[in-house]
Amino acid sequence: MVASGDGKARKPARDKTAARARTHDRGARRDRAAGHDGAAGQDGAAGHDGAAAPGMVSGHDGPAAHSVVRGRDGLAARHSAEALDPSAPARDRLPKKTYEAELYRLQAELVKLQEWVRTERARIVVIFEGRDAAGKGSTIKRVTAFLNPRVASIVALPAPTEREQTEWYFQRYVEHLPAGGQIVLFDRSWYNRAGVERVMGFCSKEEYGRFLHQCPIFERLLVEDGILLRKYWFSVSDDEQERRFRSRLEDPMRRWKLSSMDLESVSQWENYSRAKDEMFVHTDIPEAPWFVVESDDKRRARINMIAHLLSTIPYTDVQRLPLALPKRPRSGGYIRAPKELQTFVPDHAAQLA
Repeated sequence: MVASGDGKARKPARDKTAARARTHDRGARRDRAAGHDGAAGQDGAAGHDGAAAPGMVSGHDGPAAHSVVRGRDGLAARHSAEALDPSAPARDRLPKKTYEAELYRLQAELVKLQEWVRTERARIVVIFEGRDAAGKGSTIKRVTAFLNPRVASIVALPAPTEREQTEWYFQRYVEHLPAGGQIVLFDRSWYNRAGVERVMGFCSKEEYGRFLHQCPIFERLLVEDGILLRKYWFSVSDDEQERRFRSRLEDPMRRWKLSSMDLESVSQWENYSRAKDEMFVHTDIPEAPWFVVESDDKRRARINMIAHLLSTIPYTDVQRLPLALPKRPRSGGYIRAPKELQTFVPDHAAQLA
């Protein structure tokens, strides 16, 4: 008797299909022995987002953990035959109907959160970081879909100006921190220094070291002052990132999302992994911990991130004063000016009929 892929006993088969199955099982066992979809690195395998720093192994996309093999965001994922097979089914893809129903429910809760923030004069900062094409922007879009932009704002800063380069590094971010009754979502944040600036050489070693020292202090000051700070790292596999890059290249409506710097992240994959691991070691602090969002399935990532955010904030359903639409008063003799005196946009829609 031999064991099949589902674990049940089968009689030995003599045809080619059975031979292929046995070969597949042996390969799968070798993969499991080596780690999650690939072999371990020299010093132990990297965690969820790549290679570990020397002398330690990285855990599930977080700081150091022992005896953990290379995970979703490490290079070993490239050895997965299933990941490279475009016809392989997406086993865990959240069904669209389920996703839309739960997303709408969560967005209704976000509206309640907004009213609580406005009433209690609370201050919330949410940081969205992660790999390029990991789904940060699309998640932010779902978070803010039904929120008041005067309460919930998005901050996505461009490269620093010459003046800003001479300022204290955190200075240009401080001016965007929320006042009472506001929510600020950072689409990328001060962690640029620990990621792209570190990997691409846009900052010196001294500036980088100063950042790792000051960042935990800075964030503790924010939390101590009453700001509710939440930090999310969106993690995506290298194969899925490449698929999304190719999709953007081929779609003229989304090509603007892709820059030469994004494409550099492909060749710099392991360097970004190491930078992320070191960043977590220094900045994953009890007062402001990192929360990792698995984002190969964007639907699942959005649901998980929003649900977690809501679960970490002690908001309540604020009872608003009842409103009633007043009756329109009688005309007081106003006469509208002739339409000929005004310039109207052409009726382009009439040409479509």
